[in-house]
Amino acid sequence: MHDAVPNPARDRLQACLNAQRAALSAHGPLTPERRAESLDGLANALIRHAEDFAAAVAADFGHRSVHETKLADIYPVVAALRHARKHFRQWMKPRRRPIAWMFQPGRGCVLYQPLGLVGIIGPWNYPIQLVLSPLAGALAAGNRVMIKPSEITPRTSALLEQVIAEVFDPAEIAVVQGGPDVAKAFARLKFDHLFFTGSTAVGRQVMQAAADNLVPVTLELGGKSPALVMADYPIDRAAERIAVGKLFNAGQTCIAPDYVLVPRESKDAFVTAFREAVSRLYPTIAANADYTAIVSERHYERLHHLVANARSCGASIHEINPGHETFDPAQRKMAPVVLTDVPDHALVLSEEIFGPVLPVVAYEDVEEACRFIAARPHPLALYLFGRDAKTVDCILARTQSGGVAVNDTLLHCVQEELPFGGVGASGMGAYHGEAGFRTFSHARSVFHQARFNGAGMTRPPYGGRMNRLLSMLLR
Repeated sequence: MHDAVPNPARDRLQACLNAQRAALSAHGPLTPERRAESLDGLANALIRHAEDFAAAVAADFGHRSVHETKLADIYPVVAALRHARKHFRQWMKPRRRPIAWMFQPGRGCVLYQPLGLVGIIGPWNYPIQLVLSPLAGALAAGNRVMIKPSEITPRTSALLEQVIAEVFDPAEIAVVQGGPDVAKAFARLKFDHLFFTGSTAVGRQVMQAAADNLVPVTLELGGKSPALVMADYPIDRAAERIAVGKLFNAGQTCIAPDYVLVPRESKDAFVTAFREAVSRLYPTIAANADYTAIVSERHYERLHHLVANARSCGASIHEINPGHETFDPAQRKMAPVVLTDVPDHALVLSEEIFGPVLPVVAYEDVEEACRFIAARPHPLALYLFGRDAKTVDCILARTQSGGVAVNDTLLHCVQEELPFGGVGASGMGAYHGEAGFRTFSHARSVFHQARFNGAGMTRPPYGGRMNRLLSMLLR
């Protein structure tokens, strides 16, 4: 993050920030009325442009299912905006807090106030949702916002800029375009809060850049999210639900199941069940409008390299090609691949996969499976498939992850009443619903002293009165 940045990019960003800072100084944060109007206006604009966004995302990916874009990029944002619109006035109400007896009859409360200026850096894999969902929380809290969308999805980013301009004055919400140089300069700006979604490696750089100005950050990263299938859960049902989560957006999802832990005696049955599930979900791959392409040549080659590395390490490769199709590399469609007997030193067990490649790790007992998960950096998601509630609770106590879904995949992410965020290497901070409002608000404590109070008992000169008071307090 410390490379030289061209002055035009830096100056353009600084000018935008200065304009928003001047508007904040002159007019203050967004009023509740403007917040309500903005949340409604953005939701309506997204619905109005849903087809345009689906076309833009498909063009950026080479191919992406229209249904997946509407389901995962448009709907969650509309739901978030409507949820915030319904609840933000309740969230912003001052909260009374009790006061210790010796300071009564004073009163205490917490005011939730906007932080001021917020920066949002978005990723390419869900280029609408992962920009506008945090924006919903920032708007509900009354902030002004600058957005840097991904340059890897340029058509979608351009449409985002157009739609934001339809609803907002740039002194309220502004979108800035550009490549890595702009992203680096953006991360160095003196925001009141910086929100980043992306890889762990880039997240470290963003945090370092923000630290120069003591800008607090929320980092939504990724990692290797495991799915743990227990012996008491039907293997075919687990395989189908894992296949849905793994192959949505062709695995290019930060909370996609990255690898699966299954009882050793169920390993072959899981591979068979997964293959059958894929054949039902995607009877074809290359010619299937429901199956998304890999976003770029670089990512496509990286995934094939991971498979080749696993093969060279001695892993067994199970390619799933239900239609027996021939794949054109130029289209960047990749058939699902299951890997078994993968040695620990293979890259697929250390690097986040972010594609339709699924290692299967066999375990002897749940204790061994928990040790395997706990020995690795904390993942963004954990998926547990089991019917025994005590065993599930035991695994939850023994492991760490950003979020958990039991007996399904991905769905914890679209619950607006549940905070979404990582822990450790998978991120810090949370958003969605009220958690997003809190992330972009300052909890300001206020103490009101009563007209008649006992504060004089604690003032000097000290003596016997203070000794008696301290003897009471320190019992």
